[in-house]
Amino acid sequence: MTLIARTRARAVETLSLDSPHNRNALSAALVGELADALTDAGKDTGVRAIVLTHTGNTFSAGADLKDPPPPEALVALLRQIIELPKPVVARVTGHVRAGGLGLLAACDIAAAATDATFAFTEVRIGVAPAVISLPLLPRTNPRALARHYLTGERFDAAQAQATGLLTACADDVDAALDPILEGLRRSAPDALAETKRLLTARVLEAFDRDAADLTALSARLFSSPQAREGMTAFLERRDPAWVV
Repeated sequence: MTLIARTRARAVETLSLDSPHNRNALSAALVGELADALTDAGKDTGVRAIVLTHTGNTFSAGADLKDPPPPEALVALLRQIIELPKPVVARVTGHVRAGGLGLLAACDIAAAATDATFAFTEVRIGVAPAVISLPLLPRTNPRALARHYLTGERFDAAQAQATGLLTACADDVDAALDPILEGLRRSAPDALAETKRLLTARVLEAFDRDAADLTALSARLFSSPQAREGMTAFLERRDPAWVV
């Protein structure tokens, strides 16, 4: 069963996370298949830009707690999106949680429907948004991000745009993306690649500096007693023991 659907229209390759049964959770299999699809699109001279979207009502629920990818694999996927020599545009018409927000932040441009919702739920299961901080921290408003990171609260698309997670939000996300994709189609491929390199330089500095430490932190937290309690409580649909 394929987990990434691929379509193409006028040199824009659309990659859809297609695992709605688990809300497009980032399983080891999905991360690997998405990495392969990005590699193919990156090498294809017929592709000018890539749209990353989803089937179902959730862009991604974050890490698959039953089949999580190794932290190193998620780091590699995020870096691949950032280093890809073609723009990657996120299109969101549903909900985004935890690790899914890392995918969103790695994309060059991100647009969502106004009824989309977002949440950094890591603290509520006993871990931290460690690896996904690599693209998030250089690209977002630190003051706004602090509240979302520390509380795990759900927030809306307007707040996501104010935080810097989104480029745009609109009732009709495709109408909002039309002029963006048209602009990419009218841009020279080599110029796009070099311009993207300018825009991502600071983000890649964070990867070079912090990836090893944040990968280790993620692995340590996911193996902790609090994480075991938090993930068990999540799967059992109950509050974890620390809730007061």
